[in-house]
Amino acid sequence: MGKFNMVSKLRATFAALTLAALSATASAQQAITLHGASQFNDDHAFTKSLVKFGELVNKYYGKPVNFVMHKNSELGLEKDYFAYMNQGKAVDFAIVSPAHMSTFSKAAPFIDAPFLFRDLDHWNKVLDADILKPIADEVAQKAEVMLIGYAGGGTRNIFVNKPVRNLAEIKGLKVRVQGAPIWSRTFAAVGMAPTVIAYNEVYNAIQNGVIAAGENEAAGVEQMKFYEVAPDLAMTQHAITIRPLCFSGKTFAKLPADLQAAIIKAGKEAGAYGRQIESSEDSAKLEALEKGGKLKRIPFADRAKMQSMVDPVMAAYAKEIGADTIHAKILAVK
Repeated sequence: MGKFNMVSKLRATFAALTLAALSATASAQQAITLHGASQFNDDHAFTKSLVKFGELVNKYYGKPVNFVMHKNSELGLEKDYFAYMNQGKAVDFAIVSPAHMSTFSKAAPFIDAPFLFRDLDHWNKVLDADILKPIADEVAQKAEVMLIGYAGGGTRNIFVNKPVRNLAEIKGLKVRVQGAPIWSRTFAAVGMAPTVIAYNEVYNAIQNGVIAAGENEAAGVEQMKFYEVAPDLAMTQHAITIRPLCFSGKTFAKLPADLQAAIIKAGKEAGAYGRQIESSEDSAKLEALEKGGKLKRIPFADRAKMQSMVDPVMAAYAKEIGADTIHAKILAVK
């Protein structure tokens, strides 16, 4: 009987140790998983920035975090990513156009407005000065989506199915613009006929003659192959892209404090990394496309005149949406 009890105890001890080992293994395997999303492939600056963000989080956190990247519009478009982050499901982080934040902050699309920045140097100084913080705070409060870094940096031009060189030649041009009202207002102010069309429908809209042109930075023109239907690129240099690196507030609230700190630090650095990539790659991409016979860059003679025509429109819009103080601070940066 004593021998039987000893065997039973040994079996019980072994079972307990086995269960503990399995539990520890399961716990180790239950590392936090965060999901990112991008409309683009591995070569795009936005995707590279999001991958860098994951690497930096793991570096600063010091514990394993699983990052899953959903690329090539697997989970929809940027507007969908923002909605998912707002809801706290499917997407935890993504780079998103400020245009998709307008439901929660009227001023948000203004930070990506055309004719707002003089050049890349001015653009970088504005971002480094944290002038956009009031908008980020409003989005975080109302949408529960945090703007933890700023990517972008591509200079936007007009891709069109015929050469246009000046204001006279763009008069009445049917061009696709982003959904924020300031885009339609400024493009109309210089004589074009702007229309809002979903980003993934632009190619077909030009091909079918619904519109004649669109506008984008080099990476977007290359990725979406807009040059196939609109091979002339009017160098209007009308905007420099700002794309916030966003993180779901609902997801963030559930994470350990040390991981939260790593995410904030990594977000700022990954945004700066993205800006450096896109701004440096922009002209190189255009040069490669032109050398390959895919598009032709067309100098635009009336850039300064365009600016003077839209300045009053920009000022009025900034006042209308309560961004006049931010607008003034941006203009004051030297």
